[in-house]
Amino acid sequence: MTIAIAKTAGFCFGVSRAVALAKETSLKHGTIYTLGPIIHNKNVIEQLEKYGVRSVDDLENIPDGSFVIIRTHGVSKEVYDKLHAKGCLYSDATCPFVEKIHDIVKREATEGRLILIIGTRGHPEVTGIEGWCDKAVVIESLDALEKWFRETKNAENLPVSVVVQTTSNRNIWNSCAGFLKKSCTNARIFDTICNATVMRQQEARELAMKSDMMIVIGDKNSSNTKHLCEICRDLCKSTVLVESADELDKASISSAMKIGITAGASTPAWIIKEVVATMSEEVRTESNENFAELLEQSFKTLNTGDKVEGVITNITPMEIHVDLGVKQAGYIPISEMSDDPTYKPEEHVKVGDKIETFVIRVNDLEGMIMLSRKRLDAIKGWEKIEAAREDKTPVEGIIVEENKGGIVAICNGVRVFIPASQSGLPKDAKLSDLLKTKQRLRITEVNRARRRVVGSIRSVQMDERRISSDKVWETIEIGKEYKGVVKSLTSYGAFVDIGGVDGMVHVSELSWNRIKHPSEVVHVGDEIDVHVIALDKEKKKISLGYRLSQNNPWKQFEDKYKVGDTASAKVIKFMPFGAFAEIITGVDGLIHISQIATRRIEKAEDALKLGETVEVKITDIDYEKKKISLSIKALLAPPAQEDAAADIGAPEIVASSGEDVDIKPEIAEEE
Repeated sequence: MTIAIAKTAGFCFGVSRAVALAKETSLKHGTIYTLGPIIHNKNVIEQLEKYGVRSVDDLENIPDGSFVIIRTHGVSKEVYDKLHAKGCLYSDATCPFVEKIHDIVKREATEGRLILIIGTRGHPEVTGIEGWCDKAVVIESLDALEKWFRETKNAENLPVSVVVQTTSNRNIWNSCAGFLKKSCTNARIFDTICNATVMRQQEARELAMKSDMMIVIGDKNSSNTKHLCEICRDLCKSTVLVESADELDKASISSAMKIGITAGASTPAWIIKEVVATMSEEVRTESNENFAELLEQSFKTLNTGDKVEGVITNITPMEIHVDLGVKQAGYIPISEMSDDPTYKPEEHVKVGDKIETFVIRVNDLEGMIMLSRKRLDAIKGWEKIEAAREDKTPVEGIIVEENKGGIVAICNGVRVFIPASQSGLPKDAKLSDLLKTKQRLRITEVNRARRRVVGSIRSVQMDERRISSDKVWETIEIGKEYKGVVKSLTSYGAFVDIGGVDGMVHVSELSWNRIKHPSEVVHVGDEIDVHVIALDKEKKKISLGYRLSQNNPWKQFEDKYKVGDTASAKVIKFMPFGAFAEIITGVDGLIHISQIATRRIEKAEDALKLGETVEVKITDIDYEKKKISLSIKALLAPPAQEDAAADIGAPEIVASSGEDVDIKPEIAEEE
């Protein structure tokens, strides 16, 4: 004979949480009340009564100002309003899956849609759902749905939104949903069956298909237990429902060769254990091992402080459900997943993932185990932090906080304080700029007893800079190009980091145009392309160039103009001997005073205006000295004969100041 026990048998997470909440609340507040049984299991209700938990059928029977537990099935909005009116305090143990249905119903009803509920009429959960909308229709089966559809005017076009009781039979729901998809043109269908229910029913099917006998343990008033029986009886005729070990038919058990056991979501672990322990007196497994021994293994108890591995079965906004391979339901509150206030579980884990956790509380009575991922990470984190301190190896951390004197990083789940002086930022920089960034740091101090860890970002940066610097000096050569970052500016140039080594770009190398300060071209933090124009490895000095030869305005001038060409030039400066005019940006030429007009003028300002654009002829180019001679007169018509005669014999003035006309503009201006 073989016996198989469903892994999903017994308390679901929602029930475990509700029972634990009722017990803990009664210990704090004394007598407390629930509107109806907190779960459908009379054995559990009897135990809770010993703690002072009282179940009543009507709100009027709850004294004003009492403490109330909202049960897992949830209640209508009206009930919450009445509790407030009576001055009652309450804790809400509504199953997260039921809360989700309430939210859907509220939203859909607000849009004026008709709510269809696939479930058992009069069931507390269904009654609660009805209480969150103005009008709802409860459908119990496919036949009932088809009848409603026939009898309802224009049913195929009605805006209907469909939800399903969390513990409904999956087959009934699938058939109803399929019918609505084919028959309704304006239907929104929400599959709200609880994941735990789906798993429980699927496992029951698999067990029933290969068993001679199925034993379903649970309260006869429990909806999900009834559905388990329906599923098992469809596949295994010898299916029995028992509420306790006293109801077992030992004769039937002894005649079966393969027995499957499952239990409803409201069945505590101790009742399942009692039932199968009774069976062990009658049967042995094929390996002749005492069934009681196997039972104890299946009901193995985990202890606080254990490290365990499980599989994620569900993720809700409040907690993550974990199958640990034991009868107790495991769950991780979101607050126990991470210290990061922005943590979103769906971005890090998914259903089906294996997860290693730390047991922080075990409650056998309620069949629940509270787990923590961050505490396990912290334990492992401390080990990694201490190893990093010994080995002096860098670790990565997220900067999560700025406080007096520095910043705090989370490294392997451990808080690490980083003094401002070790942040790697300049003195005048804002520490807040590092918040939410990932940084590499070195652990410099660990005191596990005081839970104090100190780290340094600067230490890692210095090491990385030293390594980069060595690589740069090994390969650097004149003409080599680098991507650099501007670190600082002075009046004479910009210092640029080219990978652990700083080089200087002189102000004259920043632009082909004349500039007064480097800030006219670059700013601190800019990424720029530079090339090496000179270096001294002994003195560790590097001169960098930023100007690119292809951007040289003189080269652009040479490519475009030659002697004899005409150009439009802008008058930019007056001198005693003429005017300078810009031909292209960065290149200008001299219009000698004798070449400005066909008549004699005393100074250039007599014929020209600053900023004026004039047509000029290029009369000479000195490529070596990069000087250009321009003439306006060469493009003008010759003067009248009498004017020319007046000028016969008059000597030409080279420049009013007597200076040589080919003086560089820069020198002339300085003089």
